[in-house]
Amino acid sequence: MTRLFRDPLGPCIAPRGSIVCVGAFDGLHLGHRALLGEVVARARASRREAIALSFEPLPREHFARANPPARLQLPRSRFEGLAALGCDAVGLLRFNAALASMSAEDFVRKVLVERLNAREVWVGPDFRFGRGRAGDVELLKRMGAELGFVAHSLDIVTCVDGERVSSSRIRDALSAGALELASSLLGRPYAISGRVVRGQQLGRTLGYPTANQRFGRCLPALWGVYAVRAHGIADAPLAGVASLGTRPVVQGREPLLETHIFDFSGDLYGRRLSIEFVAKLRDELNFPDLPALIVQMDRDAARAREILSSVPAAARGRPASWSPA
Repeated sequence: MTRLFRDPLGPCIAPRGSIVCVGAFDGLHLGHRALLGEVVARARASRREAIALSFEPLPREHFARANPPARLQLPRSRFEGLAALGCDAVGLLRFNAALASMSAEDFVRKVLVERLNAREVWVGPDFRFGRGRAGDVELLKRMGAELGFVAHSLDIVTCVDGERVSSSRIRDALSAGALELASSLLGRPYAISGRVVRGQQLGRTLGYPTANQRFGRCLPALWGVYAVRAHGIADAPLAGVASLGTRPVVQGREPLLETHIFDFSGDLYGRRLSIEFVAKLRDELNFPDLPALIVQMDRDAARAREILSSVPAAARGRPASWSPA
């Protein structure tokens, strides 16, 4: 069972030594998976622990609280994905003022060496860390020679079109509705995983009951109305239509994912679902009244059924959220 730890300081958690990879790992795309695959393989060969080290919130969210960047994954899905890839322990370190002010040298000594007993440290080619982003791969290599670990940087992984694979490129693709491009960069379809919560139950009165999922402080990477498949209800994914937005017609403010599952009746409150995004139907719109909204919902549902009937679920593989739901 993969262990989760949040504190950067404390007793050593890997007495036999560890092979560590450090990064944001938002989305667990092809580049992340290549890095993690190398780390896990080397850990198994050396009988040491494979540890993925990341942060929650992500550093860019900490420094841009007023206008946080979009996220590809919620924290639990990121942990589950790292565990599924073979990590023995996952650190989602609390990124706060104290950690932000820690020097790169102290991070190496106190976290990588004392806390993790790192024997190898793997990072991406552009990795920066420590106060003022002063640390880089060269600093890791110099300090590793002094402190007993070896630092490595994995080469950039490219997609079939020769462009660099990155979380920012995937966010841009999702924002533009380019789901096929996002899937090719991820290596699997994009999905959002989370627990179903109670909403205003407006959908029931409109003839479209929905399973609602919230995002907390995380900002989703895509908006609008989509043809989707819901994983986690039955053995096979169920077809549906979903709206992700703030619901301007009812003066909503908080981002909410509302999924109507076709031909389904049942209580999903508290269940953890993974919603796979298959095709974008339209942007979120404001409507003058609820009857106008219902007319558009009818159109959206019909279009989603048409699209999903032409795209076999088995052909699309495991959703990118990597949640067993």
